[in-house]
Amino acid sequence: MNEQPQHPEQIPAASVAVQKAPPRAPNGQGLLQALQRPLPAAVAILALLLAVQTWSSHSRINNLRRDMAQSLQKGNAINAETAALAREVADTAKELQIKVGVLESRQSEAQTQQLALEQLYQDLSKNRDEWALTEIEQVLSTASQQLQLAGNVQGALIALANADRSLGRSDKPQFLNIRRAIGADIERLKAMPAVDLAGVALRLDNVIAQVDTLPMLSDEKPLLPAAPVRSTRGKAPEPAPENLSLGQRMTQTWRNWSQEMWDDVRQLVRVRSVETPEALMLSPTESFFVRENLKLRLLNARLALLSRNEASFRDDLASSQEILLKYFDTRARATQSAQSALRQVQANNLTIEMPTLSESLNAVRNYKAKQ
Repeated sequence: MNEQPQHPEQIPAASVAVQKAPPRAPNGQGLLQALQRPLPAAVAILALLLAVQTWSSHSRINNLRRDMAQSLQKGNAINAETAALAREVADTAKELQIKVGVLESRQSEAQTQQLALEQLYQDLSKNRDEWALTEIEQVLSTASQQLQLAGNVQGALIALANADRSLGRSDKPQFLNIRRAIGADIERLKAMPAVDLAGVALRLDNVIAQVDTLPMLSDEKPLLPAAPVRSTRGKAPEPAPENLSLGQRMTQTWRNWSQEMWDDVRQLVRVRSVETPEALMLSPTESFFVRENLKLRLLNARLALLSRNEASFRDDLASSQEILLKYFDTRARATQSAQSALRQVQANNLTIEMPTLSESLNAVRNYKAKQ
């Protein structure tokens, strides 16, 4: 162990004692003796002082070491505690950072959801009218197609009325132009001439139902022609039988008997003028197909009527009339009734130009384009 340097206050004292030791002698011998007498005492004192100084320095050094060791231990303990606290603080900071990150992410999600809800609400409030207009546009477009293809005027009127009612519930002044256009289309449809399609179709159905009972030229027992209606205009009414004389009653009886006999004779031999002789030679199977062909023609005419196909309607009715004239007995009352019904059906005019709902559709589309 290194010794500490001597105390600065003691060093000058020793040097002073040494410097004061040699007295001045009158001669050299006395001076030597005088110097030798206090030297051991000074050396002893100096040694004592050095020992005290050494002991004091050693004690101070030990105390300083002990204090330093204690200070170091306390510092190490404090450092350990500080390190533990720092680790705890770091862990807590990490946990807080994680929690803050989670909270920030949740806050971000909440803000995103809030923005999405606000945007959805705005879209709902903004697009509610657009959705209603889109639905109205689809309904009007379908009604316009049905009007052009099938002439469904009533369906178009119902679609326009529903669209106007839907816009009326919104009660917004922006829809006035659309409602005005819809009202104009409604008035235009109501002003159209009405065609009784159901009545005409019913007449065709009745004729189709009678086809199987109509007599044909190739039948074995054709029906008798309808009896002519004798007009009694300008003739006196015949007297009652009890007011007639015997001669008159005999004359009338002979006339009736001869008329009945003549009718029977007429049934024995019948002469008919037929433009198409092959119509008389039809087999039962061919007769069946003729009737089915007539039914198909009438059904096609009915379909053309409902679809307002004027050309096909006229062509099928003309073909049906030709089949009746060629293969069926036109002198029979049933055949004449069927021909009369077909002529009534042909008298109907289907060439009515159906208006479009373009005004209402354009009003709706222009309003949507401005949004």
